[in-house]
Amino acid sequence: MRYIVGYPEIQGADGDLLDNGDVGELAAVAEASGWHGFALTEHPIPGARWLENGGHQTLDPFVGLAFAAAATSTIKLLTYLIVLPYRNPFLTAKAAATLDRLSHGRLILGVGTGYQKSEFFALGVDIDERNALFDEALDVMPLAWTGEPFSFDGRHFSARDVVAKPPSAQQPIPIWIGGNSRQTLRRVAEKAQGWMPLGGTPLLAKTSKTAHIASREDLRIKIDQVRSDAGSRSIDIACGYTEFRSGVSREDVERHREALAELEDCGVTWVQIEAPKGEAGEVADWVGWFGETFITAS
Repeated sequence: MRYIVGYPEIQGADGDLLDNGDVGELAAVAEASGWHGFALTEHPIPGARWLENGGHQTLDPFVGLAFAAAATSTIKLLTYLIVLPYRNPFLTAKAAATLDRLSHGRLILGVGTGYQKSEFFALGVDIDERNALFDEALDVMPLAWTGEPFSFDGRHFSARDVVAKPPSAQQPIPIWIGGNSRQTLRRVAEKAQGWMPLGGTPLLAKTSKTAHIASREDLRIKIDQVRSDAGSRSIDIACGYTEFRSGVSREDVERHREALAELEDCGVTWVQIEAPKGEAGEVADWVGWFGETFITAS
């Protein structure tokens, strides 16, 4: 099992996200201490009420991951996750291909359909079209990444004999889809290289319009289902582990070992762990401690 560290988020509108540390420096610490991936999420224009009720700030993931790429050489770069319907798919494809080429093939494109109505409204995107726009992007982005001419008629665009250069380093860039619904599992099995099951509580399931995964056994069943449906295609499973979010803590090591081992036993191949919030030095020290305790020591 491999490990991805997520740059720590700041809940609410107060405070500065970057007080948690420089993105490039933190990615370099993660790589040096054995982590296999570094992740940034996105909310380009979240609602103030959402932030006041537990929502979180984000950086632009493509810009932030470019800084991480420049400070590292081997660690994977994950968008965990971007909302595909927010953008024209050609703009997403160009940003992804650029980052993939500049990082020498280290990008993993984690994607989702999105759920925040206020953000869809602010960006001028019809939330009722999000599933159609999402599927359209899954079809068109790999065409753009080839660097070869192609044509594609979308819901709101017509691309005739277009070409996107340079092509991505990976053909295609791995796409991991986040969500728990049957529709998400179908998409993963048919078109993606990975699944990112979303954890949390039934309240999260209600607000994000995705099904709740109630137990480890429920997770195992869904993993078996998506891999069976994918046939001979290899599917990575990247599961979030949220036990460290509350603060910089180094307690309960054995309990965490057992929980992570349970995830691996369910078929999880990657674990995404958001670094706990704290002063920049504290966060970097924690990232190093986790790598030495749970990754390189195993």
